[in-house]
Amino acid sequence: MAPSTPLLTVRGSEGLYMVNGPPHFTESTVFPRESGKNCKVYTFSKDGTLFAWGNGEKVNIINVTNKGLLHSFDLPKTVCLEFSPKNTVLATWQPYTTSKDGTAGIPNLQLYDVKTGACLKSFIQKKMQNWCPSWSEDEMLCARNVNNEVHFFENNNFSAIANKLHLQKINDFVLSPGPQPYKVAVYVPGSKGAPSFVRLYQYPNFGGPHAALANKSFFKADKVTMLWNKKATAVLVIASTDVDKTGASYYGEQTLHYIATNGESAVVQLPKNGPIYDVVWNSSSTEFCAVYGFMPAKATIFNLKCDPVFDFGTGPRNAAYYSPHGHILVLAGFGNLRGQMEVWDVKNYKLISKPVASDSTYFAWCPDGEHILTATCAPRLRVNNGYKIWHYTGSILHKFDVPSNAELWQVSWQPFLDGIFPAKAITYQAVPSEVPSKEPKVATAYRPPALRNKPVTNSKLHEEEPPQNMKPHPGNDKPLSKTALKNQRKHEAKKAAKQEAKSDKGPDLVPTPAPQSIPQNTIPQSVSGDPEIDKKIKNLKKKLKAIEQLKEQAATGKQLEKNQEMFIPRKHKI
Repeated sequence: MAPSTPLLTVRGSEGLYMVNGPPHFTESTVFPRESGKNCKVYTFSKDGTLFAWGNGEKVNIINVTNKGLLHSFDLPKTVCLEFSPKNTVLATWQPYTTSKDGTAGIPNLQLYDVKTGACLKSFIQKKMQNWCPSWSEDEMLCARNVNNEVHFFENNNFSAIANKLHLQKINDFVLSPGPQPYKVAVYVPGSKGAPSFVRLYQYPNFGGPHAALANKSFFKADKVTMLWNKKATAVLVIASTDVDKTGASYYGEQTLHYIATNGESAVVQLPKNGPIYDVVWNSSSTEFCAVYGFMPAKATIFNLKCDPVFDFGTGPRNAAYYSPHGHILVLAGFGNLRGQMEVWDVKNYKLISKPVASDSTYFAWCPDGEHILTATCAPRLRVNNGYKIWHYTGSILHKFDVPSNAELWQVSWQPFLDGIFPAKAITYQAVPSEVPSKEPKVATAYRPPALRNKPVTNSKLHEEEPPQNMKPHPGNDKPLSKTALKNQRKHEAKKAAKQEAKSDKGPDLVPTPAPQSIPQNTIPQSVSGDPEIDKKIKNLKKKLKAIEQLKEQAATGKQLEKNQEMFIPRKHKI
């Protein structure tokens, strides 16, 4: 029987071991600690019942439920491991090598039968990128990209190729999740002036000019990332170039495209210019969140029509993570940002907490949908390595710091199938914790010695945009655009200024004559509500005042310049 809470697997310079999940956090007896620095890789099966690891000598498989060793393979150089979705096959990959005399190397990608331990098939796979074959969730279909073709195998029978999808220079493909009918998205980069394109097919209908379910072509693409939603009804494509020809970004240029299996496609219009940091589907498959734009970045939820539903405003963020049940969203700023997180209730669009996980290089939701793992791992950062377990309300439940002479390389949750942990009601009250939370020190801006004894002026480099609901109002089909919102605010400001002026004047009051000391041509102080009009009024008043001064100087007998005399007659013509 599976444990009530997921286990944590920790790999570092102190060895490989497992830790019990919340609330205990003690070392688990499921897996005896393997000391030493030789462990290069480990992996769980999709349901979390099997665990495989390579210790530099052998690749071993154990059953997590009964703690029994199933198989051991002599594969000392293995650096990648992956189980098939139903635990039937274990795929292993070793770096491809050739002999000194130039003869071809031996196959380095092996597929083992987990039940018998027999090697089902060996392939030559030179590149580490996309090394693993892709299976459908029921394992009825398996696919590999081989020399501009996608080869399909059925029922894990790798002795015969059941079908092929051939297009010129296929660079990448992604199988759809879920049951039959199986779908596949393929990417072909552009060449010789022709655009790049992504096509969706339904297996096994690959022949004929109209076989594709959908097609989307675009020019600006050196590489793409394709993301299926859980129901396999649509794909999001992030197309990126290595170089931004406009010079606006060091990180190239990105565009976001939406392709549905019913043939619809669109470019997702992002209101702010800049890189696309992250895009993630909700598990409901009805909406997705994009984090984009120059810092401070914007985050927006879009529906399947690619219309914005909710805008989280701007902030220091570059990643988004939906909880397994899809009811909580974490927006975070890791890497070169300070590790600030925003935890949102996406049903009510309410902020739950704002914890800070400084120097984090890894984030993962626990399968129970309540706990969060953040970690600082080498080689990304070689100091202050360790991990923390959080509750989504912002409380730190467990903290582990690696000794200064050691490193943490990898930490992850034991996976569980969907539905094992039911969704719980969201709470906004922080759960109690025995771990003292240290408030991070906020670095103050540098102040020159001459200004240090003077009051601080609040100046910001960027104007922060607040969150706003983008759902259309009753009677409107679409939400207002950015320009329409700006014009609406101006109109409301003018209306409010007029109402304020009327209330100050009053209906029964008679305007009193202006004192003689005040020139008759001066314009009374007024605010229109439009900054552009106010600016023009201010400039006009400034000119009139200058003309009055010139008249006074001429009256006293002072000789004026020719260009100054020109202004005095003009004033009488107004």
